[in-house]
Amino acid sequence: MYRQLFQPKQVRLHITMQNKPGCSQPSLSPRTGLQAGLQSVLCNLLLPALLLSSSFLTACNQPATGTLPVIKIGSASPLTGPQAHLGQDNANGARLAVDEINAAGLVIGKQHYRLQLLAEDDQADPRTATTVAQQLVDDGVAGVIGHLNSGATIPAAKVYFDAGIPQISPSATAIAYTHLGFNTAFRVMSNDHQQGDALGQYVAQRLHIKRIAIIDDRTAYGQGLADEFSHAATAAGATIVDREYTTDKSTDFLAILTAIKAAQPQIIFFGGMDPQAGPLARQIQQLGIHSPLIGGDGMQTEQFIRLAGQAAEGDFASNPGVPLDKMPQGAAFAKRFRAQYGEIQNYAPYAYDAVYVMIDAMQRAGSPDPARYLAELPKTDYRGVTGHIRFDSHGDLAHGRITIYQVKSGHWQPVETLNGT
Repeated sequence: MYRQLFQPKQVRLHITMQNKPGCSQPSLSPRTGLQAGLQSVLCNLLLPALLLSSSFLTACNQPATGTLPVIKIGSASPLTGPQAHLGQDNANGARLAVDEINAAGLVIGKQHYRLQLLAEDDQADPRTATTVAQQLVDDGVAGVIGHLNSGATIPAAKVYFDAGIPQISPSATAIAYTHLGFNTAFRVMSNDHQQGDALGQYVAQRLHIKRIAIIDDRTAYGQGLADEFSHAATAAGATIVDREYTTDKSTDFLAILTAIKAAQPQIIFFGGMDPQAGPLARQIQQLGIHSPLIGGDGMQTEQFIRLAGQAAEGDFASNPGVPLDKMPQGAAFAKRFRAQYGEIQNYAPYAYDAVYVMIDAMQRAGSPDPARYLAELPKTDYRGVTGHIRFDSHGDLAHGRITIYQVKSGHWQPVETLNGT
């Protein structure tokens, strides 16, 4: 059976008068004294009215927040640079979960705890990511939610593995991340094999495309997704007429697009993120190439549409999971998130779920000690905002689903949800 941790709107209060400071039972012992006797009588006679007072509940039932032992949870993502909108989205998703859990009151074993989120900026850079990872380990985190990019997540995973610190990525999709042999590595969204396979089959079988050009940014994410897409599309009968390469810093694609135009593709696949995908879409239109652009979750963002402008119309992208409004608790999550942080960029629901999955494992282990709760993570059976979360033997999300979107009238619209392999 699955477990679901907290319902933020429902807080159970367990009140007992026995042996609570300031609320002891009446006693006729001479040692009680007049002051203690009056205090006891007041606590018992006025209890119904006092239950309305949050300060009374804190004094008579729960330990003061400042005195609770702290569990540190790390969050790592790009908080500066062109992908900061996605990185902050991850951090805010994790922060919302931490705030809710603290508000509800966290008990692991028989001990009350308070969570503290340590959000660090890895700049979407592999070298910086390893430095950030070591800093989080040195700071004594019990687990890490991150990183965002596969290229940052993979090198950081070695640092966490060496320290025995569980890591749950809400957004890194490269297959290599969970195939390094590290038992500390998990993810709560579909991987590039699942996503690339769905994209390749969709293009070849649903859109009946025969001629495809591919561009990737040579990152672990972009190249990995492009490779999986290429394998699936060719297996389904399509032909790759050209493959070009760029970087995750480039914004000028005219040279490679000129070569692609000569190959006359019916569609262009891009493996990369929205800071490059937006200008790429504009330059495709500028060169008079009448082929739609298609990509993965890295370009299925509102930022892509803002960067591409009218050139985004008709383009396609995929995203792991189902649309937010189809997620089991998506509407309620979106309302709470937007009230605190504004619009969801992409991965916030997955970062939110990743925190709850980590705490669920701690509760089942009866301890926040990574050496104890790590063994519980592979047994996860949790119903979250994003859906049913279970892990396969690699730490991947079992039976991940993929949704295909298309830009229509300036907005991403879901077209079809496919089951991942």
